[in-house]
Amino acid sequence: MNLSDPELRPLGRKAYGSIPHLPGSRTGPADRHLPPALARVCTEQVRDARDHVVVLEKLDGSCVAAARQGDTLLALGREGRLAAHSPNEARRLWADWVAAHSERFMAVLKPGEWLVGEWLALAHSTRYALTHEPFVAFDLMSQGQRLPWTQVTERLRVADFVTPGLVHEGGPLDIASAMSRLQPRGFHHALDSVEGAVWRLERRDGSGVRVDFLAKYVRRDKVDGGLLPENTGRPAHWNWRPEASPSKEVLP
Repeated sequence: MNLSDPELRPLGRKAYGSIPHLPGSRTGPADRHLPPALARVCTEQVRDARDHVVVLEKLDGSCVAAARQGDTLLALGREGRLAAHSPNEARRLWADWVAAHSERFMAVLKPGEWLVGEWLALAHSTRYALTHEPFVAFDLMSQGQRLPWTQVTERLRVADFVTPGLVHEGGPLDIASAMSRLQPRGFHHALDSVEGAVWRLERRDGSGVRVDFLAKYVRRDKVDGGLLPENTGRPAHWNWRPEASPSKEVLP
């Protein structure tokens, strides 16, 4: 594998796909909505007792991943390319951060797995007064499949990674209630309006628990990249820079 190739996708695929939107969520040209029947499972009525809903705060940063291939750890962008070769400074900082915390990632990941999360160093549309490190992990991929949330949190606990604030767990939760519980600043000290929430629909079957699907809600007035210099003509706003040493305390 030529790790100096900026076009290389070590996973042979994207590190993370797009999540469909719930009704009423703000969408862009390339976004899609969840079918209405499945949306109702998340927000109104589960199909039966085997359904389990987990709702997490949706954070506004850059989707990134750390992948283990054998004894090699790779920092990737969402598209699956090596972050170290990105023209984006924040992505290169992600590669540096993964290298600095390699022991923690290796303690969590088995060969062939990758951890996905939000890299909050650079403000995109939401500023954060972070009281924890700039990476927030929200999915652990094993054999290309998402692990159930309980397994994710158990695995991450050994390395003390931060996870998104838990809004709700159990039965369905409507959008208005989810957004109300995230006011005024969410779980991660947002200085601007909280972006939204992610619903994880997990289902128990004969072989255990599996993740059936995910859905998200993004507030209607959210502007993608509203704080990025290329869109504003103003200097970047950094939630975190390497010289800072934020605590890893997770807000209640």
